[in-house]
Amino acid sequence: MSSHSDLLAAQITAALKARIDRGELACVLPEVIRLERPKNRDHGDYASSIALQVAKGSGRLPREIAELLKQDLESLVEVASVDIAGPGFINITLERASQADVVRQIREEGEKFGHVTTLAGVAINLEFISANPTGPLHLGHTRWAAVGDALGRVLSAAGASVTREFYINDRGNQMDLFGASVRAAAMGQPIPENGYQGAYISDLAQAVVDEDPAILSLPTNEQLIEFRERAYIAQLKDQQRVLEIFGTNIDIWFSERSLHSSGAVEHGLDKLRKQGHVFELDGATWLRTTDFGDDKDRVLIKSDGGFAYFASDTAYYINKRERGFDICIYMLGADHHGYVNRLKATAACAGDDPEYNIHVLIGQMVKIIEGGEEVKLSKRAGTIITLEDLVEKVGVDAARYTLIRYPVDTPMVLDVDVLKKRTNDNPVYYVQYAHARIAGVLRNAVDLKVPQALEDFEPALLAHDRENELLGVLAQFPRVVQGAAELREPHRIARYLEELAGVYHRFYADCRVLPLGDEPIAAIHSARANLCAATKQVLGNGLQLLGVSAPERM
Repeated sequence: MSSHSDLLAAQITAALKARIDRGELACVLPEVIRLERPKNRDHGDYASSIALQVAKGSGRLPREIAELLKQDLESLVEVASVDIAGPGFINITLERASQADVVRQIREEGEKFGHVTTLAGVAINLEFISANPTGPLHLGHTRWAAVGDALGRVLSAAGASVTREFYINDRGNQMDLFGASVRAAAMGQPIPENGYQGAYISDLAQAVVDEDPAILSLPTNEQLIEFRERAYIAQLKDQQRVLEIFGTNIDIWFSERSLHSSGAVEHGLDKLRKQGHVFELDGATWLRTTDFGDDKDRVLIKSDGGFAYFASDTAYYINKRERGFDICIYMLGADHHGYVNRLKATAACAGDDPEYNIHVLIGQMVKIIEGGEEVKLSKRAGTIITLEDLVEKVGVDAARYTLIRYPVDTPMVLDVDVLKKRTNDNPVYYVQYAHARIAGVLRNAVDLKVPQALEDFEPALLAHDRENELLGVLAQFPRVVQGAAELREPHRIARYLEELAGVYHRFYADCRVLPLGDEPIAAIHSARANLCAATKQVLGNGLQLLGVSAPERM
């Protein structure tokens, strides 16, 4: 079922086309007609600047075109009035019954309300977190664990087929250092220079020895390999355990090693050679990424014959595309700004469209404040704060919601003391409380025998300003989901939910939902109960997209 804005846009398009076909207008029909919700509801339910948009080159003033469209729109049964403002803005007010019909739509579509089809048929690989398996997930990973999971949910709600992927950096010198660090702890020796510190290293060492005490009697070289591999498996399992607690779902755990063992790196190199962007210089093999905006060309094979790390990056991208993904989204940390151009250049070198097939998001740093001071130490991991530390302090819902509600390209501060409060200062509490409050109202409606079935719903009764304001915000939800998906910005869902909660609280203060005392039950009570149920559904749907619970009681 289309929203009113979609239907109105289609009707404006049809009206313009008819005027053009009859020779009354000489203008180009726009591909998309956008309708906005005016902030001041005195200006109607929807506003459009289409007359200004098509006036250029038409030989007509925008206001003249607006007058023609006004005649067409006023003939529609769902339109109550059309006003023209300023140089040619069109303000449209719907019939109240038509405006309130969004309640019926929400209640019929239920959990699917807000889902759109703008990304239908698009296969997306969403890679996020991608930590080394050499330690606990830290605060930087935590941001992506929340935002990446929410973005996956939003993209799915926009119709895309989404695969969530974690790239395991399980190859290279850092793995050897990790294994040597765990072995040193097990043997009671000093941790190697540049090795890994923290209580978790001793915990891993103890776990490895407990599993197989004979490891202590192996030759040193074998010992190093065994400690590395067993500690790797244990640490990866721990990362998986913590993400499961955090409600973050990963579909594919992709090992960097597998790129090399499967021949994918050589295959990727062959593909890039065929595209004509690989060259030899000074005994090394290079990719000419400067052809596509990178600041320098990148080494694929070093002069000693070994693969450069960038060879894995290129092979991994080509591997994703050959697995059938149309769009590859990379969610990287603040220290990876330099990767944006080189990854986009890699896509171009592979013959792809870097503006469509690849999208790189950079997440800025997160700080935790507690008692007015930054928290910098972790009991388990030493100098880094872990995802598990944060969850222990504030809980999964508060951590996820707060991490998601800010644009990822801005640094953020999490105030533990605020997130523990059960007050309106705490955004997640504010939204969850609105959902729980409505659940309570609807339970009371059942006790009072106020009809809540759709067949008892009379939309035309919802004519109060507060009701119209709430209906308007509810109708925006599909557009908000669409925007969040297209822009890769799940924080838009959180900000929308906060607005919706605020509008609901104002409605509840000004419009009595249930009868008082011996007051007889009337149709308005049923209409408002249905409006409450629709609001509860949208709040629940939005919280689900963020991976945050929607409590019935608080």
